[in-house]
Amino acid sequence: MKQDKKFVVVTGAAGLIGGRLVENLLQSKKEVLSVDRLTHFSSRPEQSQLPKQECMDRDIFLDWLKREGRTVQSIFHIGACTDTTETRWDYLKETNLDYSQAVWNLATQHRIPLVYASSAATYGDGSLGFMDEESEISKLEPLNLYGRSKQEFDLWALEQEKRGNQPPTWSGFKFFNVYGFGEAHKNEMASVIYKAYHQILKSGELVLFRSHRNGIADGEQKRDFISVVDVNKVLRFAAEKPVKRGIFNLGTGRAQSFLELAQGVFDSLGKKRNIRFVDTPIEIRDKYQYFTQAEMGRLRAEGYRESFHTLREGIAAYLKRLKEYDAHIR
Repeated sequence: MKQDKKFVVVTGAAGLIGGRLVENLLQSKKEVLSVDRLTHFSSRPEQSQLPKQECMDRDIFLDWLKREGRTVQSIFHIGACTDTTETRWDYLKETNLDYSQAVWNLATQHRIPLVYASSAATYGDGSLGFMDEESEISKLEPLNLYGRSKQEFDLWALEQEKRGNQPPTWSGFKFFNVYGFGEAHKNEMASVIYKAYHQILKSGELVLFRSHRNGIADGEQKRDFISVVDVNKVLRFAAEKPVKRGIFNLGTGRAQSFLELAQGVFDSLGKKRNIRFVDTPIEIRDKYQYFTQAEMGRLRAEGYRESFHTLREGIAAYLKRLKEYDAHIR
């Protein structure tokens, strides 16, 4: 490992967001330290498309950071368990909360700027809206333990700041529905776009969840879908501007329906629309979000001016890369 360089650290570097962020940073000639389970780098085929990089297992990273914090320029802490169906609180607490607190404390100790991943799952059913006002975070009621783990870290970070225990600059981002290349390993947690691409190519149809809420038609459930390309532009902006402090939404600011998404995938594949609706599984039905839409005013007030991909633009770019990848591995 080059000790005469300043590293940009990315945790969760074998994941969707982290992997694409590493790719982007390497293209910018940054010295990157990629942190994740080492087995993830070798077992996830999409990682083979990344340039050669310095990799470190997450289990030894914290001890390394204690010793070598002086060699770190900034940290993007993206790594987490993102399974919204995970029911083991002890596991989520250790992976998403305790580990994040350790990263924060070491970033504070070594005066390292920190950008970290929160989640729109903290908003629960959305009944309190999607305003990213920090004074409202304690009122939110996540629908699952994953969302709770993210909310608890947000609250902890704000409390640490009050105590004067914070990195020189820090920002957290509540990711809305992120999609893009590098999510095959997510299985059931992969985006609907990824699933739709494979379903349509295999069977010619797309299966979507039926609506179980009065006044909302099947397929009219809406999400704020955001391309991983746009996510990483914002994360780099936060680190490099830098954003001095705060917790912000990260979506496009526009909710779109699953029917709109489906049409975009069918059109990009040149296929006729063919959708079949099935009941939402009973075990997640009462935890299902029918609408998410990021309020983006606070991030814009920080000076972020770039536009976001429309859903159709993002789908077209994503599927183009998926097709190229599929052709490459055949």
